[in-house]
Amino acid sequence: MEFERCREILLEETALVQRIMDLQNLIKDALAARDWTDFEGHFSALSEIQGEFSVLEAEREQLFSGVHTGFYACIAHLPAEQRRELSEIFRNLKLETLRVQISGEAIMAFIAGARATMAGFFEIAFPDRGGKIYTPYGKPVSHDMRSMVLNQRF
Repeated sequence: MEFERCREILLEETALVQRIMDLQNLIKDALAARDWTDFEGHFSALSEIQGEFSVLEAEREQLFSGVHTGFYACIAHLPAEQRRELSEIFRNLKLETLRVQISGEAIMAFIAGARATMAGFFEIAFPDRGGKIYTPYGKPVSHDMRSMVLNQRF
């Protein structure tokens, strides 16, 4: 295993996870402020980062391709200072990944709740439709909130 390349990959992955966290914070703030202007942009940026992360993961897996043991067993043969540095970076990466996962799940729970609220609203407001929304051509569509326009005067 190449110490420098492994260190570099782990640090790049940590930076990407931090960018994901920053984007999630932007999404959370946009949800709280109901600012939908660049909402799609945030999600496309997340997809872009996911692609970058996948490339790094593939490279890291290739770096450890001949090793069937865990990360810590693999770095056990390194000098103490290198082992300590890699294990610290790896631990921080895992912690940041868990934080991102928890934050992402909270955002998705909020969005799911908003969708359920909107579906309930449509069921009450338009009982004749049976909770379904139709296109102008008569085809049923899901309760997708991306392209919904409401007349504000009742």
